[in-house]
Amino acid sequence: MIVLKAAQQDLLGALQAVAGIVERRHTLPILANVLMRKTGENIELTTSDLEIQVRTNATLGGDAGTFSTTVGARKLIDILKTLPADQVVSLTANASKLTLQGGKSRFTLQTLPPEDYPLVNEAVDFGPAFSVPQKTLKSLIDQVHIAMAVHDIRYYLNGILFVAEGKTLTLVATDGSRLALAQAELEADIPKQEVILPRKTVLELMRLLKDGKSGADDQIEMRFAGNQAKFIFSGMEFVTKLVEGKYPDYNRVIPKNHQNIITLGRQTLLSSLQRAAILTSEKFKGVRVNVDPGVLRIASSNAEQEEAKEEIEIDYDGPAIEIGFNVTYLMDALANISQEMVRLELHDGASAALITVPEQPGFKYVVMPMRI
Repeated sequence: MIVLKAAQQDLLGALQAVAGIVERRHTLPILANVLMRKTGENIELTTSDLEIQVRTNATLGGDAGTFSTTVGARKLIDILKTLPADQVVSLTANASKLTLQGGKSRFTLQTLPPEDYPLVNEAVDFGPAFSVPQKTLKSLIDQVHIAMAVHDIRYYLNGILFVAEGKTLTLVATDGSRLALAQAELEADIPKQEVILPRKTVLELMRLLKDGKSGADDQIEMRFAGNQAKFIFSGMEFVTKLVEGKYPDYNRVIPKNHQNIITLGRQTLLSSLQRAAILTSEKFKGVRVNVDPGVLRIASSNAEQEEAKEEIEIDYDGPAIEIGFNVTYLMDALANISQEMVRLELHDGASAALITVPEQPGFKYVVMPMRI
């Protein structure tokens, strides 16, 4: 049976949409596969890692009738990438194997029974659906994901807090040393929702969401249950397990009354930090920042007694402040901001600093100081 017959780029695009969560090595070999369910010319492609499930549909030709199988997702993608984009390829089923043919190239792949594929058990108590533009959610995730923890024992930090209430959508991420918050105003009221999306889910959504540059204002529909979230967008269905736990009170971390405020060019500050970072200690990545009337100084040194010093002219007439930072945390924030100007808000050398953007009141980035 000819399972499908389509241009290489069409099949590759459909597979790549669902294959992001597939690990090359897994305790269950079948989870390295993609589940294919054929009905006529329509093919439903599904992948799962037991906690996340991604599904899409594509019209890819082939014989009439129904058919199901599972085949190695990464192998299939790797083969397709080597074939010309406009070449017509076919997948033919024969016993327990699939044959991929394109031009004079032919590949025979092992399959596993579709009935053995472990699909995610979807919740039955999903709340009401609501939608936001994909570009809005993508922008918010892009702004905060840098502050997510990685393999932290406080498992609730290994992801993003998602808070929807009224007409405000708020995303928060923190690893305990820094915190990023981004907000967007929505067109319609949203019922109160507060969930923690896992790190892997966040990174996959970043990959799949459209940024609106094509001119289309594509929407993403969201629904939440007690321990699951469901996203529907761009012809895809994305179901994920949520992180259980109580997220820290982020409002207590964000400085409210810092009086010493410096507004300066984002790229100027970023370039100075990048140069100073070259001579930081490999282990601590610390830089010393001195703020004096009219000038901001950045200094770094390392175990080899090498030093870097940078100066930036600023419009500032407040008290002198000396404070240390992990330079990576500052560079991450500045590299992720698209606006030209940023605002650095300080209190003293022992208090957290707040980075904001004059043109974007919904963005806040908090960095804890470090001893240098």
